Amino acid sequence: MSNDDTSTAALIPNTIILGERLYAQAIELVIQQAQHTLLMFDQDFSRGDYANVLRHQSLHQFLSRDAHTALTIVLHQSDYLTTHCPRLMELLTTYGHKMTVYITNDSAKVAKDCFVIADNLHYVKRIHIDQARFKYALDDAETCASLHMRFDELLEETSHTLSPTQLGL
Repeated sequence: MSNDDTSTAALIPNTIILGERLYAQAIELVIQQAQHTLLMFDQDFSRGDYANVLRHQSLHQFLSRDAHTALTIVLHQSDYLTTHCPRLMELLTTYGHKMTVYITNDSAKVAKDCFVIADNLHYVKRIHIDQARFKYALDDAETCASLHMRFDELLEETSHTLSPTQLGL
């Protein structure tokens, strides 16, 4: 299997996996599993193919599924999202009633891992933002429960939400 192979054959659940492409594929697999809730924590969305059309389509499909789906995102920085992810900003405009993007305050910026949790059952967790090492699993409620606690802690350390529109006088 070459480094350029984009198949999911190398995505073995519950193991440490290396590679940016595989990381993006694992995020996609987890998002596709989501039926009700998605929780995402990331530094800024610059890794994981968040600007990609496929990521937009998957999140749009999730948000449009029914009236009770919810996407909650916690980021350290919003610049990449606002300047490089116009499709995701469009989703925030359209689905602002079920999608919220929080920005952490300075005390939370020490967190260097990233993760996505779907329905408190499925997850992908990048061990450190600077290294493409991650782990993912489907149907792992125990690990998701600890990640959800971490997400709640990060959520408590947010300073504001991101608005899809700029307000002015």
